[in-house]
Amino acid sequence: MHYQTESWNSHKPTKSSSSSVITDPLAHIERLASDNAVVIFSMSTCCMCHAIKRLFCGMGVNPTVYELDEDPISGKEIEKALILLMGVSSVPVVFIGGKLVGAMDTVLASHINGTLVPLLKQAGALWL
Repeated sequence: MHYQTESWNSHKPTKSSSSSVITDPLAHIERLASDNAVVIFSMSTCCMCHAIKRLFCGMGVNPTVYELDEDPISGKEIEKALILLMGVSSVPVVFIGGKLVGAMDTVLASHINGTLVPLLKQAGALWL
């Protein structure tokens, strides 16, 4: 079995953003979500996060992945903001086309019922 670790776009904080805490984590989340077709907020050690990343990559989508645990300065603040958005502490959190889709259960349900592909096409993440 071949294991690919970096087949997606990992969001890496810039030098200027890593030197201070993000002042408005919700605005930062909205900016990332609106600037990218698919964004996954993830923990690098989470098996469910890995499964979602593999699902999108297997479909030919190249999501932007923000690994919360790899950003020691702002990761916790962004995680708190995601909890406010979601109502629960859960990763992965997926945005498609700038809109919050939800966690693992919502994404998989969308995939199974056939609504995920049209959503990805509409966001420009899939062309087929």
